Formats: sequence, structure tokens, C-alpha cells
Amino acid sequence: MTAYIILDIEVNDLVRYAEYRELATPTVAQYGGKYIARGGKVENLEGDWSPSRIVILQFETVEQARKWQNSPEYRPAMELRHQTAVTRSIIVEGI
Repeated sequence: MTAYIILDIEVNDLVRYAEYRELATPTVAQYGGKYIARGGKVENLEGDWSPSRIVILQFETVEQARKWQNSPEYRPAMELRHQTAVTRSIIVEGI
């Protein structure tokens, strides 16, 4: 079953966050994932949620998404993201 990782990212250091994107992108592909949305315009429809940057990744399965999230290839990028942004993320099964 398809899985999506959805990230709500508040970037604090734009220059170093750009380095994160360069490190992260090939690891997503390496684990069979692809970007569905990546920092495009966000419009609030309901409630008080006002994210500044949304990223949506698609993987073949939840297991594959977790493999990417916990992979040694992604770890340096994730550490850089933690230094440059505040992130909230979820994983959700698709239909």
C-alpha cells in the first residue's frame, strides 16, 4: 500500500537548508520515493494551521518510507535539517 510522509517545515536558516535539500533529494530516489509537493504555495482552508513549507513524499509502502527515514544515507541530511529547521512530520497509508 502506498505511503506518504508529510512534513511541515519551519526553516530557520535558508542557506544551510538549501544544502539539506541537495543532500536529501538523491536519498529519496535511492529508496524509491518521489516528491509530490515540495514547498509550493500553501493556502489554509480550515482551522488555525498555518504551515510555511509543506513537503509530501510518496513511497511504495510504509516499510520503504521508514527504511528511507532511518537510512544511513539520509542521516547526514536529517541532522542538517534538524539544525536548520523545526519540523513536524507524519506517515500515512494511501488508498
